[in-house]
Order: sequence, then structure tokens, then C-alpha cells
Amino acid sequence: MNQEEVIIYADIREAASSIALMLAKKCAVREKQLHIGDYQLSERMGAERKTTQDFISSIMDGRLFRQLHELKAEFEIPILIIEGQSLFDTEILIHPNAIRGAVAAVVADVRVGMIWTKNPSETADMLFALAKREQVAEKRGIAIRGKAKFLSENQQQEFVVAGLPKISTLKAKALLKHFGTPEAVFTADEEALRQVPGIGEGIARVVRRLLERKYEKSILED
Repeated sequence: MNQEEVIIYADIREAASSIALMLAKKCAVREKQLHIGDYQLSERMGAERKTTQDFISSIMDGRLFRQLHELKAEFEIPILIIEGQSLFDTEILIHPNAIRGAVAAVVADVRVGMIWTKNPSETADMLFALAKREQVAEKRGIAIRGKAKFLSENQQQEFVVAGLPKISTLKAKALLKHFGTPEAVFTADEEALRQVPGIGEGIARVVRRLLERKYEKSILED
């Protein structure tokens, strides 16, 4: 495999970003609705990217560890990239010890690798370096989705439904309990979706828009 054959999957939320466009100059970038994370770098490695501001906000609102546990469940090698200024230079009012404690927990307890970058250009360079090492040096292929280990068909159904935009595993379970089958979830109209606890008007609209949208080839595809 040579450099041109390195492939990185970018989540649809990241596909139009400056990072994805910079990556497209280095390797093949594919747009994909990823179950979790922002970039898939090999069959075993996935990366979540956060700005320093978002990292601190996710500590404060409780998102951080839920997201990282899901990332670890999806990928054998989960990576968290924090981009931007120093965590301790932000204007958000949070005690530095709380930040240090969160970083320690990410590394020691959740066991997710952390990488700091200064800007989107550095992030793109790091993502490419990781993908190249995995796919070229380690000869690791890249699957469209991570290697989630399912214990039951119920979990497989949850995984399928959780691939919808803004649908977490908990929301997927709520949808399946309400409708009974993934097929019923996918065919439910917006009004029916809104009846499910945790699925508001905004989420219902986004889900229906994606399911009804005609597929078009991405500008990032060959």
C-alpha cells in the first residue's frame, strides 16, 4: 500500500471541514455516518476531535466520559485529539484541578490515548500519520465501521438505529422499545418519532430528513 492508498473515513459532520479538505490532499477521504467518533483511521483505530473549549464544556455537561466509553467500545485503539490553545488558557470558569482530574481519568481509567494539536493543520497531519502507520506500516485494513463486539441481536439492532443522526445508544433503545423493530423506526413519520421520550421535534426532523434525502456522491469520493 502506498501513500495514495491510505483511506480515512470522516464523519458526515466533519466531511466539509478544513481538516477533511486538508486530508484529501494527502490521502483518500470518504464521507460516512460513523456510529461514534469523528474519524476512522483503520479497522481498529478511531479518533474523536475536540477543541479545548469543547473538551472543557464536555467535562462540565457530562458528555466527555459517555462519548469516550462509546469510542472505546467501538475501537480497539481509541484516540482523543484536543485542538487549540492550552486547556488552562481558556476563559471557561472551571478549576484547573478539575481539568487535570478529567485528563488523568481519560488516560488511566478509560484508557483512551490523548494527543494535543495547535490547529486544524496539525490535526490533519496527525490523523494522516496515524492512518498511514496503521494501514501501511502495520498493514491494518480499514472497515467502514468499527469492530463492535455484539453479544446479542438486540445489540446489533441498537447499533443499526444508533447510526441515525443525534441518536445515542440510549435513544436507540428507547426507539426500539417504542416501535418494536428497526424497520418500524426507519419508516416512522416525524410525528410518530416525536412521541418517543427523548426524541424531540429537532431530532425527529433531522432523522426524517436524512432518511428521505436522495443519495448523492460526495465531492470527496473518487
